[in-house]
Amino acid sequence: MPMDELIRTFTERGDLAHLALLSWALAASGAFAVTLRALVAATHRFDDFVRELALFNQRAGGRD
Repeated sequence: MPMDELIRTFTERGDLAHLALLSWALAASGAFAVTLRALVAATHRFDDFVRELALFNQRAGGRD
């Protein structure tokens, strides 16, 4: 089976630590991407809120 050969190759060469490091790096990069996407969405929501607040103030007679 190809998977058994792959596992055997990694264990014989001692590359299991490299595989673990790669897994950690991929997981950390994925978590960073999710966090960055959430931050961008929050920034857009805040921008929309400020824009609506300025429009409300303009309609309420704050500035002409």
